[in-house]
Amino acid sequence: MREIVTLQIGGAGNAIGDSFWHVISHEHGVDYASGRFGGTSPLQLERINVFFNATASKRFYARTILIDTEASTIQRLNASSQLYRPENFVAGSESAGNNFARGYHTDGAAILDQVLENTRREVESVDSLQGFQLLHSIGGGTGSGLTSLIMEALVEQYPDNLLCNYVTIPSPNMSQVVVEPYNALLSTPALVNNSHLTFCLDNEALFQICNRNLKIKMSGYEHINHIVALTMSGITTCLRFPGQLNAGLRKIYVNMVPFPRLHFLIPGFAPLVTCKQQQFSKGTVSELVQQIFYSNNLLCAIDLRKGKLLTAAGIFRGRMSPREVDQLMTGVRNKNINNFVDWIPNNIKTAICDIPPRGLKMSATFIGNTTAIQTLFQRLLDASMAMLRRKAHLHWYTGEGMEEQEFQDAQQELQAIIDDYRSSAEGEDSGGGGGGSGGRSGSAESGEEEATAEARCQYCTE
Repeated sequence: MREIVTLQIGGAGNAIGDSFWHVISHEHGVDYASGRFGGTSPLQLERINVFFNATASKRFYARTILIDTEASTIQRLNASSQLYRPENFVAGSESAGNNFARGYHTDGAAILDQVLENTRREVESVDSLQGFQLLHSIGGGTGSGLTSLIMEALVEQYPDNLLCNYVTIPSPNMSQVVVEPYNALLSTPALVNNSHLTFCLDNEALFQICNRNLKIKMSGYEHINHIVALTMSGITTCLRFPGQLNAGLRKIYVNMVPFPRLHFLIPGFAPLVTCKQQQFSKGTVSELVQQIFYSNNLLCAIDLRKGKLLTAAGIFRGRMSPREVDQLMTGVRNKNINNFVDWIPNNIKTAICDIPPRGLKMSATFIGNTTAIQTLFQRLLDASMAMLRRKAHLHWYTGEGMEEQEFQDAQQELQAIIDDYRSSAEGEDSGGGGGGSGGRSGSAESGEEEATAEARCQYCTE
């Protein structure tokens, strides 16, 4: 079995992680509160060990380490579910205070050894580790600073395993912390040099999806976290259920990343509609294929038309014809050939799983590696440069042991990745070195039975 160890770091990482375990525990027939299996299909147990461990009493617990520099967030999760192993809660004595330097140099460094010890215990308990899944934000001090520290240690201790990051990216329109641009900037070198797959989750796009697509009045982050969890469930579908394509993190890496540095991916999900809107949809595969390429359905606030796709993948769930899916995805590429780079042939691929997500007959998850992501990086660079030019709030970082040169080095790294994506759109050598190859188009049916799903809208809170 190819297992994955999850690390959820900081307030945002633990909130998203909790939603993720809610979603996939239901799909695998595991009760979230007790950890007991109550499923009806043997397919739910076939690959459950990818994300779950089983105890001697036949209970399941999530193979995850819950990490924060303050204990309040993860203590709440400990009280809400028996899905989390008590030893896997790692908390410091004081918050990182939205400061990268405190997460990296002081408060975060104080709990690093405990994090690595818990991670080592989980790694030694599995048969064949394929990689690590890190959930975090780069706007806060813990999610940016401590995560960078953890990534460096994981690469050093487990050089043969992949690091997959789900990163919440701050937005200037939705910002709650004035120093978010600094934290995002300083975490860039670690993401560029240590991560193998980075799925970008943009706060601005997520809020727009709730307001525009779902017409939800926002009172918190519950709906946003659920949308992210649904998308993560779609991305990991082929890892968790029987299939032939995308059956492991390394296959996703090989098919989606043409050069090691160009590993920043844009996820998307369809359908993102309410109960009322769903009554007017056709419910066809063709409609799903159209929706996953809409900018409105992407979890990142970018326009695919303003760049070129290096690679793209569609992961479909539900009963559907593999031939139809294949033809429709190939048709999208042929109709929009100018929006795909011409130096990677067959750079759009598909995978199919018979088991639909909860409350839906069928769904599709999009993964795109597009040069349009440079607009997102440019947004982060401009915001940090505007503050750094006046040295605003800089004393909070230098007071924790950082030097101004580190900010300039991070800006150069961010500018370099922007240039790499820009040159790859123009068909030049991006300077990233040889990575995985472009994916080949194909399809795979996995699963023989539909798991039972409650007939309710996944966005309803009743």
